[in-house]
Amino acid sequence: MAEFDAVASNYEQLVDRSIGITGENSDYFAAYKARYVSKQVAGASDGAHAKILDYGCGVGLLSFHLKQCLPHAQIDGFDVSESSLLRIEPALRSQGVFSSRLADVAQDYGIIILANVLHHVDPKERRAVISEAASHLAPGGKLVIFEHNPLNPLTRWAVAHCPFDEGVVLLPALEVSSLLTSGLKLLRRDYIVFFPKWLSGFRVFERFLNWCPAGAQHVTIARKAD
Repeated sequence: MAEFDAVASNYEQLVDRSIGITGENSDYFAAYKARYVSKQVAGASDGAHAKILDYGCGVGLLSFHLKQCLPHAQIDGFDVSESSLLRIEPALRSQGVFSSRLADVAQDYGIIILANVLHHVDPKERRAVISEAASHLAPGGKLVIFEHNPLNPLTRWAVAHCPFDEGVVLLPALEVSSLLTSGLKLLRRDYIVFFPKWLSGFRVFERFLNWCPAGAQHVTIARKAD
């Protein structure tokens, strides 16, 4: 996508500017997602040596933190923006496959993550994107979809002030679930990221609020049939 090639060199700065109202930066949110995956998805049943695909990996922020949380996992990445892929640090690229061609990535991932990808996809094509991503899962593998929550006012403000989010259509959590294709079973749906930095003292309670639709983002986890 030309728009992401154009912003690859200063992607983090643009995101940081748009989310400045939260008091955090893009690195914080990438680390948050990686911790969520390591705790809620890559459990004992998946093993420490998981094979993970970051679908829509961009400049590799989430991939980097996934490797920090799961050092023995293989982290691969796919993104349509070749310029973004070139920004991924060499050490991360050397341990896995990072490509703009889906033909280059495997078909047997234990976990595939779409982190804030779908709202950039035309609504008519979203089901096809999920189906394509799921086709790269091993039987029993898990698909993890993070998306911005349109019910959260800070989220809507941040999206409105992000230059490459212009014109996007955000997805409610129930819409993501409705797009799951046959062969994918919904496992859980969580709301995450409730408190901005100036209320960080309350973050210890976030694990009890995953049911509350006030979180800045939501997560849908589905399992591919054996």
